[in-house]
Amino acid sequence: MRVLLADPPAFTPWYDHELAAALARAGADVELRTSRFRFGDVPAADGYRRSERLYPLSSRLFRRSRLRLPLKALEHLDVLRSLALSRPDVLHLQWLALPQADAHLRFRAPAVFTAHDLLPRRTASRRALWQRLLHRFDAVVVHTEHGRETLAELGIAARVIPHPVYPSSAVRADDGATLLSLGVIRPYKGLSDAIEVTRRLPNTRLVVAGDPAMPLDGLRSAERVEWRLGYLPQAELDRALSEATLALFPYRAELDQSGALLQALGAGVPAVAYDVAGLGEPIRAFGAGRVVPEGDVDALAHAVSALLGDRAALAAARDGAERARRELTWDASAARHLELYEELA
Repeated sequence: MRVLLADPPAFTPWYDHELAAALARAGADVELRTSRFRFGDVPAADGYRRSERLYPLSSRLFRRSRLRLPLKALEHLDVLRSLALSRPDVLHLQWLALPQADAHLRFRAPAVFTAHDLLPRRTASRRALWQRLLHRFDAVVVHTEHGRETLAELGIAARVIPHPVYPSSAVRADDGATLLSLGVIRPYKGLSDAIEVTRRLPNTRLVVAGDPAMPLDGLRSAERVEWRLGYLPQAELDRALSEATLALFPYRAELDQSGALLQALGAGVPAVAYDVAGLGEPIRAFGAGRVVPEGDVDALAHAVSALLGDRAALAAARDGAERARRELTWDASAARHLELYEELA
């Protein structure tokens, strides 16, 4: 089967790589069509072909500058043309970069879309737009039951394929009291709540490992916080994960599932998260930590304290993270994707 995976804006290059490689291991002929990732190196293609020809200028001239947006909008016309002319057995689109323009997409092959963010924040209020857009696809994939229920409200019957964990070479080397905030630092990720938990628990320290996409302002002055900023290479991510006793995800409602959470579970690190969107589903399903009410810093601090102060409870959460690590594999995800593709081809 010839599968074209497309992530035009390169929003999730590691997800794209792992899925493409797993599909190739399962026997599919896979092309990943994307653009140059603006913030660092990505893994070499493994068993599949990668083309980075989309957005050729805007993906190379700018990082986070908004100056790239007008140029990107012009280049998007070529993205639409590239997708419309493609004739694989199945086209699987990962992201819609400009929904207003993408509503006019036409496909010459069965088309699948993965709704990573369900209704992206910039256009979430335009429900009619998303209904029209998602109905253009032959199938829509979501990562959680929450995602399925959310899209059902729009009349979309989505297929749940859980987000796999990311492979890691991390080995447990934590001191029993190290908290981790992992991933790109954005306002909705609640870094200030993680810092507040660390302030309340004087025997802990917090490692912040990620690239800032927001001003850090006074957060840098917090005590017992170690900052490892930027797009970290895999060896540095593994080091942070090795040192982590618990990973914290005090997110606000913004996305359906977190790649950073799946990185933590992929390293066998249990998590404590706010109960937003589908974030708590793998934690609950595998007993890999604790889920507390959204925005409740008291509950977040209590859950962290309870796990750090109870060796048996922490060991059970670690066992849950290891179960997630064993079961939420990319090969299992690829098998479920191929089942879906074969239904459509």
